[in-house]
Amino acid sequence: MNKSIVSSQLLYLFLSFVLITSCNGQDGTKTSQDNPVQSTEIPSDTITPKENQPITPPYENTLLAPPPISDFVRRIFQDKRGHLWFGTNGDGVARYNGEVLEYFSINEGFGGVAVRGMVADKKGNVWFGTNSGLTKYDGTTFTNFTEKDGLIHNDIWSIMVDRDGLLWIGTYQGISQFDGEVFTPFSIPDTKPDYTRGVTSARIVHVIMQDNKGNMWFGVNGGAYIYDGTSLSNLSEKDGMCGNSVNDILEDADGNIWFATHHNGVCRYDGTSFTHFTPQEGVLGTEVWSLYKDASDNIWFPVENYGVYRYDGQSFTNFQKEEGLTTNAIQCIYQDNQGRLWFGGWTGLYHYDGTSFSKITAVGPWPE
Repeated sequence: MNKSIVSSQLLYLFLSFVLITSCNGQDGTKTSQDNPVQSTEIPSDTITPKENQPITPPYENTLLAPPPISDFVRRIFQDKRGHLWFGTNGDGVARYNGEVLEYFSINEGFGGVAVRGMVADKKGNVWFGTNSGLTKYDGTTFTNFTEKDGLIHNDIWSIMVDRDGLLWIGTYQGISQFDGEVFTPFSIPDTKPDYTRGVTSARIVHVIMQDNKGNMWFGVNGGAYIYDGTSLSNLSEKDGMCGNSVNDILEDADGNIWFATHHNGVCRYDGTSFTHFTPQEGVLGTEVWSLYKDASDNIWFPVENYGVYRYDGQSFTNFQKEEGLTTNAIQCIYQDNQGRLWFGGWTGLYHYDGTSFSKITAVGPWPE
């Protein structure tokens, strides 16, 4: 065999090995959506993030393909400046400002390596719930808060800002309220841990939502708890809910409450009874991670191994590989202020242009 051909093949195998190792991490294994991520705790001080250099493609005229933004994009958010933030499961947070993509993790002063929630307050501060505490970004600096500051637990799984500006933080060990100065614990009953999941406890809170009446909803392993400002009530399988392990809760344009469950798909509650969406209605699969309402009031949700569904109020439309969605595990959906739809999950980030999906790597291509 020609020596140059052999050399080329060896070079190809070597570069392929380097690429696979760099994409999968040092152990070459996939990071599960539910797995805990270890990191060094950051003190609760104020740190200015370093100026990150633009990512440039070192891939032209080589055998290497551009890497994904992260092995797993689990949260997407746009701030008041129009910057898009992508929370990852091990690479901290990435920010796209319309020109360059920058990464912030522990070395840049960001509070953790896994991001499970992102919200903005009335002042435009962006708050991040991470595996190592709460982080605030004021447009210039990151400020990190942990148990030492009064947070009930550092491992955060959900976060939201209510209509009064109060921050609610759902953690592995319950709920904290934060008014910007003081953390206050908020108690809900313990539920039975779901040991089929990678991370579970009797007090883990997967989602927090406020409805248009001001009621607070908490998704846990025992269905949902509802707080009306005075007392707590519970909805679960005993009341007709599709499943007890609730990953997300959403209110639609008609005031119905939707539930995404970990083992039994999606259902809708009209205040009296539940409607389950099953294969008979055109929805396949059972593991649903999130719910999203777009500007046209369509309801979107991903189902593990069955792509993404869109509900227009009458029927469901399914999107999978045929439309360019080349992952079996989307977890989050987001529509930006230009109306563009983004999808994040295992293998990174996707954009939907109304017809087909395209994958966005660390070097783009970014939609106009």
